[in-house]
Amino acid sequence: MRETDDLVDALSPVIAALKTLGVSHFVGGSVASSFHGATRSTMDVDLVCELTESHIAPFIASFDDDFYISESAIRDAVRRKSCFNLIHLPTSFKVDIFISRGRLFDLNAMQRASTQLLGESRTVAVPIATAEDSIVSKLEWIRLTNETSERQWDDVTKLIKLLGGDTDIEYLQAASESVGVADLLERLLEQS
Repeated sequence: MRETDDLVDALSPVIAALKTLGVSHFVGGSVASSFHGATRSTMDVDLVCELTESHIAPFIASFDDDFYISESAIRDAVRRKSCFNLIHLPTSFKVDIFISRGRLFDLNAMQRASTQLLGESRTVAVPIATAEDSIVSKLEWIRLTNETSERQWDDVTKLIKLLGGDTDIEYLQAASESVGVADLLERLLEQS
């Protein structure tokens, strides 16, 4: 239970800041996978958002001394459409923030995310990536790491099995093709 309390404590102020600024966002990564049933322990949460240059100053001003924040890292990530992190000092929980690259897949994943409650004794309402979008993102991460991430492969294997007959295969195939991981999806489907 403590891990989910730490997650909620770290994530809630970030979600509040993004909502105040009207910045679209969703939770992805292992937290989204865990939400869909492919559980594993983590000390970070991946958050995808559409933060722009004009949001940076008010975004930073939203936080108190409970967070380690690097303004230069945020500015660089927004400019390059990459990622930066915030560290919630009381819990050491890390919030990895990925700036949307604006690809069709990114836009679809943002629209398809649905608001859910995360946490146990305390909760936070946040849009969470669908299982299919989590699979595609993890397959892309596998590709970017030269197909060496066994943890990511385990996650996608669990997710595809959990989805079973409810898997939106057509969407998975189109999304995987659009980000260049159709061959990985094919391998995943064959193994499952």
